[in-house]
Order: sequence, then structure tokens, then C-alpha cells
Amino acid sequence: MGEPLKQEAVIDVQQKMPKHRPFGLRDKIGYLMGDFGNDFFFLLVSSYLMVFYTDVFHISAATVGALFMFARIWDAFADITWGRFIDTRPASKHGKFKPWILRMSFPLVISGVLMFVTIPGMSDGFYLAWAFVTYIVWGTLYSTVNIPYGSMASVITDKPDERTTLSTWRTAGAMLAGLIINAGAPLIVMVDNQLDANRMFMAACVFGVLSICCYIACYKMSTERLAAPVQAQEKGNLKATLKGLMKNKPLLWILVASLLFMMNTMLMGAVNVYLFKDYFQSAAALSIFAVVQTGAAFVAMPLIKPLVRKFGKKELASAGLVLSAITYFALFFMKDLTGMQFVAVASIGMFGVAFFNTVVWAFVTDVIDYHELLTGLREDGTVYSIYSFARKIGQAIAGGIGGFAIAAVGYNAASTVQTQGTLDGIHMLGTLVPAIVYMIVLAILVFLYPLNKKRTDEMVAELTARRKK
Repeated sequence: MGEPLKQEAVIDVQQKMPKHRPFGLRDKIGYLMGDFGNDFFFLLVSSYLMVFYTDVFHISAATVGALFMFARIWDAFADITWGRFIDTRPASKHGKFKPWILRMSFPLVISGVLMFVTIPGMSDGFYLAWAFVTYIVWGTLYSTVNIPYGSMASVITDKPDERTTLSTWRTAGAMLAGLIINAGAPLIVMVDNQLDANRMFMAACVFGVLSICCYIACYKMSTERLAAPVQAQEKGNLKATLKGLMKNKPLLWILVASLLFMMNTMLMGAVNVYLFKDYFQSAAALSIFAVVQTGAAFVAMPLIKPLVRKFGKKELASAGLVLSAITYFALFFMKDLTGMQFVAVASIGMFGVAFFNTVVWAFVTDVIDYHELLTGLREDGTVYSIYSFARKIGQAIAGGIGGFAIAAVGYNAASTVQTQGTLDGIHMLGTLVPAIVYMIVLAILVFLYPLNKKRTDEMVAELTARRKK
């Protein structure tokens, strides 16, 4: 596995904050509530903001794409800045990460609601400026909550099985939010297959309140058990950190894979609204799609821990990607399906995606451990923020490509019926493109990502022995 760059800098992450209860169901539910709260707004934005901007604010799809791309790049650097900031701050009696979730959740939710505000009589130029300001502010504040939340998993427990469990429960939180947003929101915000501005604002307010409740529950129920000594944090060597990051092959390849996967997920989230409302002419089918997507994930979840224990995270995620790629390639050639038939076939691909989408968070804790193995430095916030950086770049690319792609296939927001060429283009974006991306991510995992089950077990054993010294 390689020798650490600075053996003397090894941090005893087994140092425990005093008088904590054992890891258990309360931690799992608390961690679930964090992503539940995150995704109430994240999924609302990823699924409906582009349509809101094109159909309500009357901003061109290409301009919306440029806004999304710029904002996500800005957010990516905000992630790294915030992660490094947190790593240099001492832990409070309530922990190092979760206090920031509570502090920043209120301004985050307020800025999210403001994105969906419409003011009668304002010009198109006003709405364009309003969109740029509110969206960028919301994205920046999202970093201040999501970075500590994601980093927190590695200090709740250091046991691999328990970390996989946290990853599963985190995904369950995202899926529950997805079920509510994607299944319920179309029925609330769409009128005659068109987005209603007043209903959209009402939905943003409701989901904002729910987000706050979830963040409070995450803060109250989660417990940080592991802590790096303050003096080790203060002496952290930035040069050693950067050198370790560059030599961390698992991190570098999971960054690339996650960038592509997130790009694909965001693109599909944006395109699916157009696919169902224009190609299939059925907002109801979009709701069913969300229910089936969530159901497929919940069917997969109980299988993940035993399958990971037997085969490994890398191996399980790769198998899921094979299934997803085959399914979406098949859907590309099935152009005469109804909306419900499309959902039925796509459910197979969703089942495969669930395996990668769930264990990816456990991949992150592995690469954090690998960073410690290389450098002797325990820098959860920094490493997680680098990972989040890649996801934000993926979102930036997806936001840009999504807007440009919808514009390129000829989508006309002023027309209630799109041309056949536009409809075929939307169908291609929702089927062939995901299939290709899944194949590329699969190739990265199989041929380039080095932490298979055997090497991960060896790493855990080496770190455990080192921490006992």
C-alpha cells in the first residue's frame, strides 16, 4: 500500500469523545435525515428549475445551461474552501461537523425558496439577474451544509460494515426525498402538463420547512465518535496533503467516475421532465417513474450489505452498471413504447443504478482512509470536499450540456407541441446518452479503480494496526 509521507504526523483517529453511546439505529436514522433534508431542495432544483426558468422566467435554455455551468464551477471551489476551513477548526463539544449543518441550514433553505419567487410586472432582464443571483447564493450555501454532512460519516464510526450501512441509509434518505419530490411534485406544480409558477413557489416553501426539520433531526440524532487531536490539525502540512491527494489513485479514479455519474444523473433529471411531458405527453407517468425508481432502490438496499461483504463494493457496483447500460441501450431502440411501458423497462436499469449510487458513499470513506495511509494525516473534510468538487463539476457540465442539448434538439418553450425531430432528440438524450455514460463509468471501475475487496481489507487491517501503536 505504500509508506506514509510523514509517519510522525499519524493521527490517532481512535481518540474518542467521552461518554458516547454505541453506534446504532439512532445514528442510521440521523444520518438518513441529513440527505433527506438535502434532497428535498436538491432534487426539486435539479428536476424543475430549468423548466421554471425556461417556461416561467422565459430565459432561453442555452442561457440557463450557461448559468448552471458557471454556478456549479463556482460551487466546486466553494466546496474545497469550506472543506479545508472545517479541517482547520477544532471540534466543539457537539462534534466537528454536525454543528455546521444546523448553523447553515436556515440561510440555505431561505435562499432556496427565493429562487422560485415571481414578482408581477418585472422585466425579462430582472428575472435573468434574479436567477443568476439567487441560484449562485443557494449553491454556495449548499456547500456549507453538504460538506460537513458528507464528511461526518467517517467520524461516526471507523468500522467498514457500519460505514457501508451509513451509505445505505444515506441513500435511503435521498430516495425518500426523491419519492416525495418526483412523485408528488408533478401533481402539485403541473397544470395541464405545464408548470404553474404559484404552485411552484408553494411547493418550495413546503419542502423548505421539511428540509429544516430534517436537518434538526440529523443534528440531534447523529453522534461523532472519532476526533483528530487539535494539535495534529494545526500542524497539518498542506504540501503533504497535496502530494498525498495526487498519489491517491483510488481518489483520482473515483473522482472521474463520480463526475461522469453525477453528470449523467443531473442530465437525466432535467431531460426526464421534457421526456414525459412532451414525448410521452404524461406528467402522471413522470410521477410513476419516480415511484418505481425509489422502489427499485429500496429493493436493492437490503441486498447491498451482504453482497458487499461477500464480493466487495467495486465488484457489486460494476455488476449494477452492466445491467443499467444494457437496459438503456435497449430503451433507445424501443421508440414506440408508451410512458408506462418505458417506466416498466427502465425499472431494470434503475435497480442496477441503485447499487453504484448506494455504495459510492462507502467508496468515499475508503479513499479517506487511503489518504491517511499515504500521508498519516486524517483530513476528512478536505478529502470529502475534493470528492464533492468532482460532483459539482459533473453538475456544471450536466447543467451546461442539459440546457444546450435541449436547445440543440430544437425545444421551443413557446410551443405546446414540439416537432417530431425535437421529440426524437429528447428521447435520445434520455436513453442512449445514459447507456454510454454507464459503460464509461463501468470501464473506470473495472480497469482503473484499484480498491477491490482484497485490497480494501488489507488497507483496513494496516490502518487498524497502525492506530494501535
